[in-house]
Formats: sequence, structure tokens, C-alpha cells
Amino acid sequence: MLRLVRWLVLLFLLAILPSVVGAQTANSTIDVLHAEGTINPVLADYIERGINQSEEDNAILCIIQLDTPGGLLDSTEEIVVSIMNADIPIVVYVSPKGAWAASAGVFITLSGHIAAMTPGTTIGAAHPVTIGDEQISEDELEKITNFSAKWMQTIAEARGRNAEEAQLAVTESKSFTDMEALDVNLIDIRAETLENLISQIDGWQLTMPNGNIITLDTHSTEVRHIKMNAVEGFLFAITDPNIAYILLSLAILGITVEIFNPGLIFPGVAGAISGMLAFYALGMMPVNYAGILLMVLAFGLFIAEAFTPTFGLLTAGGITSLVMGSLILFKGGSLFQVNIWLIILIAVIFAAFLAFVINRIVTAHKRQATTGREELLGKTAVVRSPLEPEGKVLYEGEIWTAVLDQGRAELKEEVIIKKFDGLKLYVTKKDKGDN
Repeated sequence: MLRLVRWLVLLFLLAILPSVVGAQTANSTIDVLHAEGTINPVLADYIERGINQSEEDNAILCIIQLDTPGGLLDSTEEIVVSIMNADIPIVVYVSPKGAWAASAGVFITLSGHIAAMTPGTTIGAAHPVTIGDEQISEDELEKITNFSAKWMQTIAEARGRNAEEAQLAVTESKSFTDMEALDVNLIDIRAETLENLISQIDGWQLTMPNGNIITLDTHSTEVRHIKMNAVEGFLFAITDPNIAYILLSLAILGITVEIFNPGLIFPGVAGAISGMLAFYALGMMPVNYAGILLMVLAFGLFIAEAFTPTFGLLTAGGITSLVMGSLILFKGGSLFQVNIWLIILIAVIFAAFLAFVINRIVTAHKRQATTGREELLGKTAVVRSPLEPEGKVLYEGEIWTAVLDQGRAELKEEVIIKKFDGLKLYVTKKDKGDN
């Protein structure tokens, strides 16, 4: 009886085995990640998430389609570690035509199990200064350069690539075309398209971190593109230096408008939200704190103009401080830099708004000088607190202390202003026949 049960279990397993194997084959996919733009923490998190998802879904391999001018060294390290320790093969593909893998992109490209480039692309120039570090002393720069060169050597040797040429990208900022990179063994393949790349790597043998040797079978697989989700896309967008600068400028402008016009609500709320987003974005980039302080000073000068009108003197200082702060807001050279025309546009917007405010202030002062308080005589005011004989009256939206000449005036009763003394009005009851 026991033998019969064993045979039945064996037959059952043999029956379902083909379907299990077929299901695994049908679910085999090649995942593609799209790393375009400056290397920062948001992009590093996206690539790490994409690799983890590919591993969980048992993808055959993961392709990182790369086009970057470089980025932050810490984020580059996170990406390289994710690639080097992945449980599935990682292909780094510099694409499309005209793309480049500069600075941090070199480390990422060489860390892939397979490195590929589209004809017409470029790789190289990985000197630490271009990776976004702050301006430092020559001794510190030499130490960082030596460390980066050794790190590049380690990556290249681990993947069986030309370590000497790879180090030149760091020490001499050397760059390579796709043909040159292939000739000196920095990359493995030149591929016109993603489909051509997948076709070329079919049958390749790769050694994984655990020592296992696998053979790629890519001829009957499905390509799945894993893109940034909505949150990642939004956060990556605002970490662009120009977008972060616009958000910071909107924060200053919105709060300034709210202070000049209390009760509008929307400018203040929009400014506060923009400020929070701006500070998140600035936290992802190499910020020059002197630039931040200059922009804060500009904000303070704009506010001071509202409370101590200098007819444009404080505003001029604020605009100057704003422009100077904008020019030095980021460190790291051209990689993190605000477009000069954007700075000019923001300065013009602030100048136009503040010119409008100053014009209103000047007009109000002129009106006050020409009319004076003589215009109050004979005007009608409304009692806000009973006059017996002293109380409060409302005239043209302002509360005044008033003294009634005789009798008592009740709440909301109308009175006529007869004379004034400083901030005190002297009034009389309005006759029924008065208009």
C-alpha cells in the first residue's frame, strides 16, 4: 500500500513538472531601467528599487539605460554597490545616440556585468571635481582623486576590464568614444538599439557574486520597462537646480506678497509649500550656504521695505542680494548651476512687483500730504461704542476716539465731525434733516 502511494505521488509530480517549468519560462522577462539626468539620491533609490523588483520577479537580467552628465559621489556609490551585489545580471547601456556617461556615469557603466554603448555616445571625464564636490584644498583634492582612481581600478578589475585606461578617466579626465571604449576594453558591446543589444548578449556566460556561472538565454523573453513612479518622478524633477531655484524664489515672493497684503491667504500658503519643497530639493544637492544666506537677506530687505518705506533703497539692496545669492547658490561647477537667464527673469519679476508696491506707498504718502485731516470736517461717522460723551466712532474703515458735544449717542447712530484735536474727534448728533 505504501509503495502504491509513493508511485502515485511520483506520477503526480511528473505530471505537474512540465507546467511549472513552462510557467517559469513564460514569466521570464528582461527589465529596463531609465537613468537619465544628474545622479542624485532620488535616482539612486529608483535604481535600487528597480534592481530589487527585478530580483523578486526572477527576471533574466536588468538593463540600466544610462544618459548622465554625472552627479553626487555618495549617490554614485549607492548605485555601484547595488549593481555589484545584484543577484541577477546587470547590463549598463549608454543610450540613446548622442548620450554620455560622464563623471559618475563612468563608475556606473564599468560596474555592470555587461557594459554597452550606442554608436555616437561618449564616456569619461570622471575627475572628482566634476562629480559635484565642493571646492577643496589641493591636498584634499589629491587624496580624493587617488581614492577615486583606486575605486575605479577595483571596479574595472572585478569586471575584467582595462583598469589602467579606466583610471585615466579619473586622474586625467580622459574621455572615450564608443569605438575607443570598445578598443581599450572598457565596454563589451556596441549596439544600435535595445533589441540589438539583447540579441548580442544571448548565450553569454557570466559569473555572479555567489560564484555561480550562468548562461544568458534572451531569444524568447519579454522586455518590461520599469519607470519612476509618480512620487519618484516628482521628487527627481524638483531636484533639478533650476526647478529648486524657482521653488525657492516662489517661496520668497509668495510670503512677501502675503506680508504686503495680509489676508490674501493663497500667496502665503503657496509660498510656504514652495519653501518646503525647495528645502527638500536643496538638501539633495551641494548647496553653498553663503548663497542661501544672501537670498534670506534679500527676503528680509523686501519685508523691511513694507514696514519702513525707503522708496526703493531697501528694494535695490534686496534685488542685488538676490542676484548674488542666485549666482553662488550651488557648488560643483556647471553640473549644479542655475541658468543665468532664469536668474535675470526672477530678478525682473521681483523688481516689477516691488516697484508696484513702492508706487502705491508713494501715492498714499502724497495723498496724505495734500488732503490732511481737514477733509474730516463735516463728514459723517458711525458710533461703534456709545458716546456718553466719549466713545468710539468708525470713519472710512478707521476707529477714532470721539467726544459728543451734548447728550448721548447710541451704537450705530450717525454723528457729524465738527473738529479734531490730534487723534480725537469732536462730534455732534446728526439732525434728521441732514443728508
